[in-house]
Amino acid sequence: MVSQSNIKNDGANLCRHLVSAAETIPTSLAVAVQQSNSRSLSSLQYQEIDFQTLHNKSDTLAAALVHHGLRPGMKAVLMVTPSIDFFCLTFALFKAGIIPILVDPGMGVKNLKQCFVEAKPDAFIGIPKAHIARRLFGWGKSSVKFKINVGGSKLLNPLTGAKDLASVVAANRATDKAFAMQWLDSDAMAAILFTSGSTGTPKGVVYSHKMFEAQISALKNDYQIKPGERDLATFPLFSLFGPALGMASIVPDMDASKPITANPEFIFAAIEKYQCSNMFVNPALIERLGQAGEQKSHKLCSIKRVISAGAPATISSIKRFSKMLNSGVEVLNSYGATESLPISKMASSELFNTTAITDNGGGICVGRAIDGVDIAIIDIDEQPIASWHNELWLPANQIGEIVVKGPMVSASYYQRDSATQVAKIQDSDNIRHRMGDLGYLDSDGLLWMCGRKAHRVDADALPATMNQPKRYYSIPCERIFNTHSDVKRSALVAVQIGGKTTPLICIELKQSVACSLSGVLYSELKAIAEQHAQTQGIERFLIHPDFPVDIRHNAKIFREKLAVWAQKQIKE
Repeated sequence: MVSQSNIKNDGANLCRHLVSAAETIPTSLAVAVQQSNSRSLSSLQYQEIDFQTLHNKSDTLAAALVHHGLRPGMKAVLMVTPSIDFFCLTFALFKAGIIPILVDPGMGVKNLKQCFVEAKPDAFIGIPKAHIARRLFGWGKSSVKFKINVGGSKLLNPLTGAKDLASVVAANRATDKAFAMQWLDSDAMAAILFTSGSTGTPKGVVYSHKMFEAQISALKNDYQIKPGERDLATFPLFSLFGPALGMASIVPDMDASKPITANPEFIFAAIEKYQCSNMFVNPALIERLGQAGEQKSHKLCSIKRVISAGAPATISSIKRFSKMLNSGVEVLNSYGATESLPISKMASSELFNTTAITDNGGGICVGRAIDGVDIAIIDIDEQPIASWHNELWLPANQIGEIVVKGPMVSASYYQRDSATQVAKIQDSDNIRHRMGDLGYLDSDGLLWMCGRKAHRVDADALPATMNQPKRYYSIPCERIFNTHSDVKRSALVAVQIGGKTTPLICIELKQSVACSLSGVLYSELKAIAEQHAQTQGIERFLIHPDFPVDIRHNAKIFREKLAVWAQKQIKE
């Protein structure tokens, strides 16, 4: 094989890291995928691949895809479950300069179809189930020219209407020469990653190799991840960074789009077998694994670092989870979004010291900006801002919209010019991204999150004692009410009463609490509201049996749905 790691110095390709690992640590484990034929621990098996083999197989697939007719710059939907094939195919697409389109299957059929309408993929590469859904729902019908089926029984091929991947590879008569990896401009489109749609219509975020490189640098420098580590990877995109960091990705047998359904025993078994030093978990998994670990007094002795992202995890769930970790091992809570990740981080030991501020309406602390990231707070405004100027910057401790700048910040949404215009601010040669989140920087430079901009309530119907409109923020308000012993979680929504916007708090009770004494509870909550400036004026409460939340994180409350429900319950 010809060495490619230094073939071209003026181009970019994420796969240069894989090439380097194949040269320096060829026989080291790159990926291990846990598989189970049943729900028992005894049935667990593992597929493994080293760096050299991963490099060679992705070369073979890249050459086969090009021979099949795909060309650099084409777009390919990739709907393959986390597996050896997933890793090989993803790196093959990057090597060939074909743009992978990555979507979250949990976003729903309607949103998935809209994603494919906007992205106009040239190819659809997926498992049989994905192809059957593609045919049934007409995904990519107007644009897809190449259909490739991955895995499953060959008996299913007629149902998929796709060419089998093995046949595509067999049809290529390539030699043993190394595949000529495509080198792109660092700002050129390298991938399209769709947001989950949990706070609106999913949007395709344009990723460049420069963004990927910045994320890899952050993991190396700010998170201190080193070659030779082993990562328990529960999120497909993050798992791709493992081989790029010289770190093995250990993929547990779980539905990554529904982590709340994961079997904790399987995850513990994978960590133990491979002595994982790092793990990436979202709030839903932190809660689930923490509960399971507490019940069995389980310990994660090999873990040296835990990275949590996707939504704010509760302090109580982090404390419970941390009981499984060795003394001094931190849960690193990361803040960011698909458009810009990571932005800031905070170790759990520091987070625990902020409990009193959070419970009294100060927002959730998400730490300090990582190296190379600039965080600013601007006035809350729905209008586009064409260019940045320092007068936009709000002083410390004033709540506004969070705006970020850094090498991992995306420049645009794909085929969504209006969304790009609203979310992006030109700053000389750089782009600042408006996060759509509200918060403030304190006098020490710590960032505090106060909820989504779309979830604030600008009230104009308030008690007579308050003679002016008031603005309420979701996280500060909700965390105050969550301190009540009977409340599992709460959600701030706006309802219309007499033609005026009025704040209302939806309440989900703890399982052991009956709602027969709601009148007493509402009186107690109203008393709590009057004790805090952030909640004064809130007088309406409703008990909801089970909050609608996003599938992936089980933490992002669909307040829009609750607002519709609450409005129907209102008796003026």
